[in-house]
Amino acid sequence: MARRRLAGARVLITGASSGIGSALALEMARAGAALILLARRQQALHAVAQAAAPLAAGVECVCGDVADADVRAAALDIARARLGGLDILVNNAAVGATGRFEQASPQRLRQIMEVNFFAPCELIRSALPLLREGLAPLIVNVSSILGHRGIPGYSEYCASKFALQGFSESLRAELASQNIDLLVVSPGTTQTDFKEHLLEKLQPDPWPQQAAVTPQYVARRIVQAMRRGNHEIVPHPRGRLLVWLNRLSPRLVDALMERFA
Repeated sequence: MARRRLAGARVLITGASSGIGSALALEMARAGAALILLARRQQALHAVAQAAAPLAAGVECVCGDVADADVRAAALDIARARLGGLDILVNNAAVGATGRFEQASPQRLRQIMEVNFFAPCELIRSALPLLREGLAPLIVNVSSILGHRGIPGYSEYCASKFALQGFSESLRAELASQNIDLLVVSPGTTQTDFKEHLLEKLQPDPWPQQAAVTPQYVARRIVQAMRRGNHEIVPHPRGRLLVWLNRLSPRLVDALMERFA
């Protein structure tokens, strides 16, 4: 694909109230995009919108849970009615939990899959008619390094991101003839409040402290990938190393993971 112009692009971002979502909203605003920001936390969401407004071509907010079909429909209705359509859909919202799978409830698994997998899939399904009419349409699915390599203590979260990864690869091929592109972003450790909003924390995090990149760094890499027409990026250097090592020697990585189980 030719280099994508972002000025004037109509963009819907989920999970936009903090972390990568809020940083991406500001980067897209600087690029001159028109934004629809969706998140659950109203006060934080409006703070992001207020910061983006002087830079963006327009900002609309939808406060609610992306797992709610009515909330998803409301966001797309705004795209249609107020922006005249949609060019870029960013599925960024996610939840997680820590603890052994055997200690967790079935509800925890279902809630994580609902937000991290079913919600983005159904939002894409509903958004396709708008995207087909969009300018250089693009879907951005924010996955994770843990969509490439499962780790103990995060089994449900890993499962949701593996599912999103496989779905994205299949969908990219299906949509190619319609000129709808799909970018998968697999961030590594990032300085966000994700762990402060876990559904459950049944055990301390066994992992050693990792050098984290900033959400602003990840957002800049996403914008760069959007412009270039990349299909996937892994912004964190250590994340790329883990993906590479897992492909080269999965049994070695298995042995390393068992030490932290």
